[in-house]
Amino acid sequence: MNIHEYQAKALLSKFGVAVPKGGVAYTPQEAENVAKTLGGPVWVVKAQIHAGGRGKGGGVKVVKSVGEVKETAQKMLGMTLVTHQTGPEGKEVKRVYVEDGCAIAKELYLSFLIDRKTSRVTIMASTEGGMDIEEVAAKTPEKIVTRAIDPATGYQAYHGREVAFALGLDKVFVNKMVRLLEQLYNAFTALDASLLEINPLVITAGGDLITLDAKMNFDDNALFRHKDVAELRDPDEEDPAEREAAKHELNYIKLDGNIGCMVNGAGLAMATMDIIKLYGGAPANFLDVGGGATKERVTEAFKIILSDPNVEGILVNIFGGIMRCDVIAEGVVAAARDVNLNVPLVVRLEGTNADMGKQILQRSGLTIVAADDLADAAEKVVQQIESAA
Repeated sequence: MNIHEYQAKALLSKFGVAVPKGGVAYTPQEAENVAKTLGGPVWVVKAQIHAGGRGKGGGVKVVKSVGEVKETAQKMLGMTLVTHQTGPEGKEVKRVYVEDGCAIAKELYLSFLIDRKTSRVTIMASTEGGMDIEEVAAKTPEKIVTRAIDPATGYQAYHGREVAFALGLDKVFVNKMVRLLEQLYNAFTALDASLLEINPLVITAGGDLITLDAKMNFDDNALFRHKDVAELRDPDEEDPAEREAAKHELNYIKLDGNIGCMVNGAGLAMATMDIIKLYGGAPANFLDVGGGATKERVTEAFKIILSDPNVEGILVNIFGGIMRCDVIAEGVVAAARDVNLNVPLVVRLEGTNADMGKQILQRSGLTIVAADDLADAAEKVVQQIESAA
């Protein structure tokens, strides 16, 4: 789950992290009121969407009067902000964050993330703050510093000193960096975050370390422990199909392709998407119906796939272990009839009650292409789409 910048800063401030004073506004008048409360003389108005690159898209403006704050908020609210992370369709700005400006002497990049290779929380830092870290990694990887934290010991002061020295910070900032990294690590672990990114972390003209921007992602599986964090979810920032899938305990992620996928098991779903690409197709989604799906959940999964107008064909790939193939077949038939299926459908069933499932599909009277194995299924769905075109 993602949250907005102002929400992330509010959470971090509870752990002692220094952030600029600010307030969220949903109308130009509210933005003006926040600016008056802060006092100025310089304010920053920031569009609040779940995407990076806002500054390049016109979503971050520095202004020097209360009137400019209101005028800028008027322009931002309701605008469609397009960044490299939103895609060409962009996202509508429904709230802005107004905060105090600060005198920036130097910008740094800092983040905490889970390194899947080491299974450890890892600090990533760079002197190239304010830039796209992906670009820095590609062109000047030597400018990125990483330090993994052993879960047995947790964060230690030497981690902070190593990062500070690697960034070439003056001695006066070393202890400040040690303390800041400890606060951020405590926030990251206590809140079960999966990503904490500060870009930029700034050194001010007055010699302070300030978190000028903050992005936080959370492990959905741990949200039951953090009701306060779960309440920060913004449904408007999420894909409608993904929201609907969550209601039915389905793991669904929309992609850019044209072949809808319904699979049981995350690993098999990934393999299915890979082999679709291998045969020249492009998956339209990741969808794992899980090991204990009911007929009703399968039906909902099918409807969610077909709600994507880009879907030109569907591949159902089920290996029945806990999941019964006849249940999947009943759900597919029910959904296909309910939505008047008009795109090619290829189904591969193996495992528990596979023969029963195949019989259900055959007796349905629907035009369903049976596949013998995964490769055969991928090849057939690509061919079916090409033939239909």
